[in-house]
Amino acid sequence: MTRLNEIVSTPTVFDVVIVGGGPSGSACAYWLANAGWSVCLIEKKDFPREKTCGDGLTPRSLYQLQQMGLESVVAANGHRYNGLRAFGFGASLEMNWPEHPVFPNYGYTITRFNLDGLVAHHAESKGATLLNGVEAVGLLEPTPGRDGFLKGAAGVVVKEKSTGTTGEIRGRYLVVGDGQNSRMGRELGTSRNREWPMGMALRGYYTSDRHDEPWIDSHLDIRDPKGDVVPGYGWIFPLGDGRVNVGVGLLSTGGAWKGVNTTKLQEYFVAQVADAWGLNDETCCGPATGGRLPMGLAIGPRIGANTMTIGDATGTVNPFNGEGIAYGYESGRLAAGVIGEALVANDAAALSLYDERLDAAYGDYYSVARAFVRVISEPKILAACVGLGLRAEPLMKELLAIMANLMSNDQRGPAEVGYRAMVRLASVIPERAYDLLLGDQKSDD
Repeated sequence: MTRLNEIVSTPTVFDVVIVGGGPSGSACAYWLANAGWSVCLIEKKDFPREKTCGDGLTPRSLYQLQQMGLESVVAANGHRYNGLRAFGFGASLEMNWPEHPVFPNYGYTITRFNLDGLVAHHAESKGATLLNGVEAVGLLEPTPGRDGFLKGAAGVVVKEKSTGTTGEIRGRYLVVGDGQNSRMGRELGTSRNREWPMGMALRGYYTSDRHDEPWIDSHLDIRDPKGDVVPGYGWIFPLGDGRVNVGVGLLSTGGAWKGVNTTKLQEYFVAQVADAWGLNDETCCGPATGGRLPMGLAIGPRIGANTMTIGDATGTVNPFNGEGIAYGYESGRLAAGVIGEALVANDAAALSLYDERLDAAYGDYYSVARAFVRVISEPKILAACVGLGLRAEPLMKELLAIMANLMSNDQRGPAEVGYRAMVRLASVIPERAYDLLLGDQKSDD
């Protein structure tokens, strides 16, 4: 393992410095190192390390891991599952992941404790320099950003946590992927669009005899202790190692979660499913942990003169389902491609392609997702969508494909995907939901 003093004792200017060793940063490092560029990947904790997450890899996530040659390693450390089992308003339905011309029709559950180090060390095996336990504490020689652009920087100032050693890591380009509460992102000048949805998630681990089931469970009508439906969902993901990951996710749409005690909500959800899964104080592996999830490209700007943000640091989580791992891998790969073009051309102006490609990949789709999230945050509409939908299997399978971004279209352009998602949602949402919405509007008039 590379130590910080080895880097600072022989001054080096890397082609790319990447802050954050999660899905986006490690994927970016892998693709750049695999192409032959010199990369320094900086992670403030030592692998393996805990990370709050649902620990579920959808087919979209798995495809990126396959592309990096890591499925066999994931399979050896994780649990393969077939699809989603949904519950809500007195109904349930088991749904296999859809067949797709690109993505696999299965997924894995694997803890981030096991997963993130696999990808980071895989990048290291391709030539990336990996610094564990080293925190980026400031920008190196920052330059002002223009309106709508991040600051520029010659690299980062870092501190090795175990020794207190400080130093400078220089790079021609700086990529920030240090998560939703991005310290370096804020220093570069990012901020969140507070008008767009924000997620909040808590999860805990329990031992369970049902740890190796072939489905991940999603409960779409979670309630607070008073029995009121709240905008969000509960999950149980079997891990195949004797444990299950149990959690709740909430969506904030214009303050919709104000007054909701998320810890109590988690406790109440666990109590609801306790008998079915054998969850109790004896099977609990420790207290639940949580975090916030900026969604739908809510954080910007994303590029500067020689800087960019990726993954949760730029809010890439899918508003439809709270999935972040796939979009971390994808945004890291997109960033690597753009930086590679800039390096080949020796022209930093190529970074503008990153904004264009992110918007092309997710812009229309996330726009639909944000609108959908606002609609279903109304409890009566949620009840109509879920209660009726779970009793109509073809409708729910279509909705699953939309929400997991696994649509199979003849036209594969991003605009078509976004448009078709909107059209399909219009046909999927039951008329009863529209009646409820229009009824509310009429009563308001």
